[in-house]
Amino acid sequence: MSNDTIANLMTSIRNADMAKKDKVRVTATKITEKIVRILLREGFLKDVREHREGQKSILVSTSRYRENKKKYITTLKRISKPGLRIYSNSREIPKVLGGMGIVILSTSQGIMTDREARHKKIGGELLCYVW
Repeated sequence: MSNDTIANLMTSIRNADMAKKDKVRVTATKITEKIVRILLREGFLKDVREHREGQKSILVSTSRYRENKKKYITTLKRISKPGLRIYSNSREIPKVLGGMGIVILSTSQGIMTDREARHKKIGGELLCYVW
């Protein structure tokens, strides 16, 4: 049985949004930490902090809501999966909602958004859509 930490992160955020919970707790790995930091930088999350519970490191992120308790993240969709990897070059990176959403990529220069990858003219593995 394989562990898809990216899918677990997205499912936790989606479930917390549907239940209107403010805080999401996920196990911290290097890749989940970078994805959460991108979501924080792009304004989808309000706050992220890391703490340890014994030997495990846990990321606690605070979701951002609008005034009427509507969520900022409407869709989180996993693109590339462990059983089927999806790659794209810099010219073929999809735009989400005409640039309103983001695509998170894993490139040779690290994990970044679609805008950063197009600016640096590098492609990579498409990890997920966020809008």
